[in-house]
Amino acid sequence: MRFRQRTMRTDRSWPMARQQRLVLPGVAVHIIQRGNNRVSCFKHENDYLMYLANLRQLSIKFQCDVHAYCLMTNHVHLLLSPNVAGGCTGLMKALGQRYVQYFNARHGRSGTLWEGRFRSCLTESAGYVLACYRYIELNPVRAGMVGHPIAYPWSSYAVNAGIRPDPLLTPHAEFLALSADAAECHRAYRRLVDDGIEPSVLQAIRDATNGGYPLAGDIFKLGLATSGRKLVRGRAGRRKSGSDPDSSQLGSDPDLFSAGGVS
Repeated sequence: MRFRQRTMRTDRSWPMARQQRLVLPGVAVHIIQRGNNRVSCFKHENDYLMYLANLRQLSIKFQCDVHAYCLMTNHVHLLLSPNVAGGCTGLMKALGQRYVQYFNARHGRSGTLWEGRFRSCLTESAGYVLACYRYIELNPVRAGMVGHPIAYPWSSYAVNAGIRPDPLLTPHAEFLALSADAAECHRAYRRLVDDGIEPSVLQAIRDATNGGYPLAGDIFKLGLATSGRKLVRGRAGRRKSGSDPDSSQLGSDPDLFSAGGVS
């Protein structure tokens, strides 16, 4: 009988253990759900409409306020606030399953559509909440698909800019704080979008969403730190003697933003 020699790792390093998802009732969450292997998740206008209809129904069922969204060809951005524990996770699970059933039936395919777990980060501070609004709605501009977000039909920009209504959306308190007057609030938001996002803020949102770390103020972060929560991305550590990590403990996939479109 021949035995195959087991190859041992020489660098003794292993991926980081993945933190439990941080979601708190009443605190906004930025979410990215990407198509598996970056496949197209939307092939026809009806696909976008069906996704948004399901999002509206399920956001009510799971008690989540949706503040902003952008449906790109191969991924989705959402900014929402769950009002109950488990609301965000329940919404994303039901939404993903329902849409996959529709998409597979319509396009004659089978199997998974989404790439594993959705990516997310808590968005607590006022500056980052409004930055995430803009980050999401400017995505088609960064991707070179349009010159201005108003030209892209599958985002919430037109609603938040005061151009059209949409019962799907609920303004975040920080959005409403732009002005007590509704018309001026929309004008103020349009000016913010026209000003764009600083590169450092853009990168902070990307890193936090990809790593699952909060975008929060100092006081909020202090509370999380005292509970042992990691607030920044760490480095892969060395394997402890006798340990054997399984797939459920491994870190996240390679950089979500490395290829296949802009996020």
